[in-house]
Amino acid sequence: MSLPLNLAGPGSGLVLGSLFGFILQRGGLGNGCKLTGQLRLEDWTVFNVMFTAIIVAASGLWILDATGYMPAAGTFVPAAYFRGALAGGGFVGLGMSIGGYCPGTSVVAAASGRIDGIFFFVGLVAGTLMFAGAYDRMSAWMQADTPLPASTLPELLRMPGWAIIAVLALIAASVHLWVTRGERRTNAAAMKEALR
Repeated sequence: MSLPLNLAGPGSGLVLGSLFGFILQRGGLGNGCKLTGQLRLEDWTVFNVMFTAIIVAASGLWILDATGYMPAAGTFVPAAYFRGALAGGGFVGLGMSIGGYCPGTSVVAAASGRIDGIFFFVGLVAGTLMFAGAYDRMSAWMQADTPLPASTLPELLRMPGWAIIAVLALIAASVHLWVTRGERRTNAAAMKEALR
């Protein structure tokens, strides 16, 4: 693939990564309080930004596949190992709940000059180097598990890509309506209390 601007490999990744970082920053995700607020189900900014990004990316990939510009069959998707995903997800989730940043938002926060973001990013780099050093010893354990029968949602659920995108959009809209209704009730209760 040579998108965007006919850049290949790392060049394309740097351009798209920079654009995504800009979107994260504009969405307010360079602040660790946003993510911890999401984990407490008090601030839904992270859900809104990330679900929108997932739906836009999935739609773009589906369109590229449907038009034949970038067939899905030619895109490498690594095998999914349950043990490795569970261990990695657990460690990342623990770090996110403690520090308030995921790997992407820690880069955004560090680039914004936030001290907590810089410390978290340094920890991210140190953890990555430690994992790379221990990978040979850990890979046998992670890959001893049988890979999952499918690596993508359409394969796993046996549904066409457009249907998965429609379900994701429905989930996003439902959560948005639920959160908005809850905020309206909270605001109405606060206003009623203020008028007493």
